[in-house]
Amino acid sequence: MHEYVRTGASVICAFCLCLGLLCGCSAPAQELGSAGVQVTLAGSTSVQPFVELLEEHYSAENPQAPPINVQGGGSTAGVQAAASGIADIGMSSRELREKELALGLHALPVARDAIAVIVHPTNSLAGLTSEQVRDVFSGRIGDWSELGGRRARIVVVTREEGSGTRGAFEDLVMADTPIAAGALRQDSNGSVRVIVAGHPDAIGYISLGIVDQRVKALRLDEVTPTTDSVVSGEYVLARPFLFLWKTEPPRAAKEFVDFVLGADGQELLVSEGLVSVEEP
Repeated sequence: MHEYVRTGASVICAFCLCLGLLCGCSAPAQELGSAGVQVTLAGSTSVQPFVELLEEHYSAENPQAPPINVQGGGSTAGVQAAASGIADIGMSSRELREKELALGLHALPVARDAIAVIVHPTNSLAGLTSEQVRDVFSGRIGDWSELGGRRARIVVVTREEGSGTRGAFEDLVMADTPIAAGALRQDSNGSVRVIVAGHPDAIGYISLGIVDQRVKALRLDEVTPTTDSVVSGEYVLARPFLFLWKTEPPRAAKEFVDFVLGADGQELLVSEGLVSVEEP
């Protein structure tokens, strides 16, 4: 796995190019938010679609509020965007690393999410153990017949380095075992879903909140990934969705955060398959 600094630098540079078109990397996000021009959130592509949905509802209810610009780039980019002030709020779908904690960021959980291991709906398997998943993604197991399925080469699909989903998956499942170098790397949960949905021998992992009929979520260690199993603690492959900032966000950003944490925002997130931060 690449060194954090090198990965973070490359991701944030790419992020700057995209964000620069909208607000300019040289202009502090604090000034933009305070001036009422726009509020910028950036980072995790897992958190992004949920925040975009929240933004739609918030803007409809508050038409006079400044525009809210939601950007992707990955959790590492979100950390760097918050630390540097490029964005008013960074987004992460994993816990902060030790080096990131030293940046002095405030991390606010806004929801919890399960990571589902997914296969094609025609796959005969209903579940795997954590050890089997680790062996598949590391390349130690390369054929479905080794797991009781049909004889076919397993096509492993993973997220790119810097992804919060990948980081959480590595922490919770892979431990110190690296993901196979030959795995297909994708830059979003949606892309992973598309590939697995279109390939009967593929396996990947995505946010439980975007699992649909195109793919099948496997039981992990005999536990089905559901909101209830996350709340109860039975399903252990779960991670937080975090909002991040270093300096005090502008008022417009705080008002959006209040909406996200309020009853309407949390109810919307739960309806999309996430777990409210109010759950025990």
